[in-house]
Amino acid sequence: MTASASVQALFDLSDRVAVVTGASSGIGRAMAGALADAGAAVVLVARREAALESAAAEIRQRSGDAVAITADLSARDQLPQIAERCRRARGPVGIVVNAAGINLREPAEEISPESWDRTIDLNLAVPFFFTREFIPEMRANAYGRIINIASLQSSRAFPNGLAYGASKGGVCQLTRAMAEAWSGDGIMCNAVAPGFFPTELTEPVFSNPQAESKLAAQTAVGRNGRLEDLCGTTVFFASSASNYITGQTLHIDGGFTAK
Repeated sequence: MTASASVQALFDLSDRVAVVTGASSGIGRAMAGALADAGAAVVLVARREAALESAAAEIRQRSGDAVAITADLSARDQLPQIAERCRRARGPVGIVVNAAGINLREPAEEISPESWDRTIDLNLAVPFFFTREFIPEMRANAYGRIINIASLQSSRAFPNGLAYGASKGGVCQLTRAMAEAWSGDGIMCNAVAPGFFPTELTEPVFSNPQAESKLAAQTAVGRNGRLEDLCGTTVFFASSASNYITGQTLHIDGGFTAK
């Protein structure tokens, strides 16, 4: 085997099954597509059936393997059943991407106990409880990859982002704690912290040209993110190329946090 072929094998996911939550749009959809393009069989999970089926069809049109499972992850008591549906769809799961999330953008004075709980539950609790359903099979195969989604707000405060920022700050520590708990069994857990990308959650920003330009100017590269900018890191963290990397959060932000 040549050195080039050996390196390519590090990133080959053709024998892996990946579950991606929040895969109907935005970051989750882009990451699911990247995993499929690298050879993984991808199980897409989200609430909106039509958008989810569209994402799966898009992958299949590129000769990828994708199946859609419509489910509400906020129903905590249903997580074991949702995980079992994923498992039955394509077999034992080796990769989990926790991309489902919510940002209600409420001023601090308007945050209710209900909206606080909703944000913390979906952004922080669900990634733990849902991922834990797959740990036995990852441990049995001595291979697992968990990718959480952090944020610029994991370390910086933005207006109207108190609950969201608290949840995303927690994601960084959750990632470290997951790594401590499971990496001894070959299960690596890392997080990506995207900068500003055009998604449904950031539509209020990208619909305002002045705000969009201001944020682009705050990066080192001079532009906001494109969804394809997430693909390489997704495959890296999901593959054998990251065998000795765990508990880390990587900012994909064009140098926003470097300035």
